[in-house]
Amino acid sequence: MKQSHQYSSVETIIQEVKEKLKDEQKIFEMFQNCYRNTLDTTVQKMSDRTTYVITGDIKAMWLRDSTAQLRPYLIAAKYESAIADLLVGLSKRQFSYIQIDPYANAFNEQNNGNCWEKDDTDMNGWVWERKYEVDSLCYPLQFAYLIWKNTGRTDHLNDVFQAGAKKIIEIFRTEQFHEEKSSYSFIRHNTYFTDTLSREGKGALVKSGIGMTWSGFRPSDDACTYGYLVPSNMFAVVVLKYLEEIADEIFHDTALKTNAAALRQEIYDAVESFGITKTEEFGTVYAYETDGFGQYHLMDDANVPSLLSMEYLGYPAKHKETAENTRRFILSEANPYYYEGKKAAGIGSPHTPTKYIWHIALAMEGLTAKSKEKKFEILQKLAATDGGTGLLHEGFHADDDTHYTREWFSWANAMFSELVLDYCGYQIQI
Repeated sequence: MKQSHQYSSVETIIQEVKEKLKDEQKIFEMFQNCYRNTLDTTVQKMSDRTTYVITGDIKAMWLRDSTAQLRPYLIAAKYESAIADLLVGLSKRQFSYIQIDPYANAFNEQNNGNCWEKDDTDMNGWVWERKYEVDSLCYPLQFAYLIWKNTGRTDHLNDVFQAGAKKIIEIFRTEQFHEEKSSYSFIRHNTYFTDTLSREGKGALVKSGIGMTWSGFRPSDDACTYGYLVPSNMFAVVVLKYLEEIADEIFHDTALKTNAAALRQEIYDAVESFGITKTEEFGTVYAYETDGFGQYHLMDDANVPSLLSMEYLGYPAKHKETAENTRRFILSEANPYYYEGKKAAGIGSPHTPTKYIWHIALAMEGLTAKSKEKKFEILQKLAATDGGTGLLHEGFHADDDTHYTREWFSWANAMFSELVLDYCGYQIQI
């Protein structure tokens, strides 16, 4: 594994950030730790020239996490082909995995049969876990597009990508009619109800054909309460637009472009029609989940895609007021997973204990903040809640950051790095 200090572009960026943050030693030192950490500890270049990225303390590769972990290196990849090679290699591996099983969220390095649990679902030796999450198919499309836009590279946009993209559309289409058309089910025995699906693995009943696409699980890997997960459908709208552009400019594939555009519009119209509800305190807001029958789950979760991240992802809200109302709601105690304490205030998750704030959510609050002053305030909070480790974690107690979950969580380190880079004026081209 090539160490981060051997990449000249990474070291150049670190030195530039050091100068920009010369009066903020703690923030800089944490950035240096975090920006190097992913390359030094989680990235493996494979013999087939693809890239395998473990999530940290779990030795498996999530389609979602691996994208988020390497996203901050898009800036370095503009200037160094060796970094671009890593990103291209990850994209190629992601789409090879999608060909193996588009319903899986996490994969093994090899066909070795390792897994989180022996679940009742259609497993194979490559699959570490088979929780179907819409965002697991969105992230690889996003990453492939961002590589193209930020480096000019197109060698990952090959036949495997094209076949994978068509498979993603097929799955999204099938899951618009989950009850009638989907063969997917998932049961985990002797576990928490949030770690398995009800109704013999089919999940809670949803209304078919409303336009949104069904998700079994959230980006936290927790089961959805209602199967139409609004932030993930928002993300699908964004990446299908990316796919339209790729289909048009790279593949000259009119059918793929047309299919992506039609699906994008259906999902968008459904989000704006079925994903919104009215509240007495905040007015009209986006729900986190809905079933299409009129039931809504009003909350937000730290994991991305989230309602907090809709602007970061590039979702074009039809009514600006609804998006603004939603942000006010989720950053208040009306959101059941928003916590305030002596160390910080921010969004947590049902995935971790009560009153545990997530560093990912704090970083996202900073990345979507309107002012540089607010971004800096969030950076200070992040630097003050590392539990004395110099790195970021999953969740930490709002009153005591030395109580945290996951010693080694690369996604959080990457999000902090991206916020520092954003604050210092480095922009990922979208």
